[in-house]
Amino acid sequence: MPSRKALVRRPSPRLAEGLVTHVEREVVDLDRALEQWEAYTQALRAHGWETIEVGPADDCPDSVFVEDTVVMYRNVALIARSGARSRRGETPGVEEAVASLGCSVNRVREPGTLDGGDVLKVGETVYVGRGGRTDASGVRQVRAAFEPLGARVVAVPVARVLHLKSAVTALPDGTVVGHVPNVDAPSLFPRFLPVPEESGAHVVLLGGGRLLMAASAPRTAELFADLGYEPVPVDIGEFEKLEGCVTCLSVRLRELHA
Repeated sequence: MPSRKALVRRPSPRLAEGLVTHVEREVVDLDRALEQWEAYTQALRAHGWETIEVGPADDCPDSVFVEDTVVMYRNVALIARSGARSRRGETPGVEEAVASLGCSVNRVREPGTLDGGDVLKVGETVYVGRGGRTDASGVRQVRAAFEPLGARVVAVPVARVLHLKSAVTALPDGTVVGHVPNVDAPSLFPRFLPVPEESGAHVVLLGGGRLLMAASAPRTAELFADLGYEPVPVDIGEFEKLEGCVTCLSVRLRELHA
């Protein structure tokens, strides 16, 4: 049976100091962010996901964006090594968490860099964004970790946004969705569906055709509903100020061995 576990991490008290690269800095309301995080984790649980809270990394402002710390493929965890030096202290707690769940653990080795937000899995294809936080060595190390397991790794240029998954994610049928101004090479995806809002490019597949997505993309939600999916909107506005999206706030573990 597929597993339905999701790693999450509580926002750091220093969240407002988080990195921004492609947006203007805005004031972040920590209390509001905590409320939004609680609602996000509750939405996961309400749709059948067991949330596993990773130990806090309070000295790391961006640590709530737990997706960037690890990439999962089947039962194998590849611990990331961020291109942002200030984020490298986020990984030990995540490594401990995935090891406790019985995952086989690998690590991106120096000098390679990889952020988990640069990795999009669509079936057996693993797209890896090559851009600001992930370098060529990081891409090679993803290949080395996952191709022996049957994955096909495809490198994708990323220059317009922070991470590949800031630009694109995928629907349950494998169609890649993205906001065209943010996508460097839509032709690399066999099926690509443009969406009308930037935050509409980000979906988390909850199962049963349900899509966790940002409340800031109502027109995209209507589009997905017209296609037969069930949008599950959550307000993550404080995290969007830091270039975060619904995928960044959890790591979904779908293929753990029993």
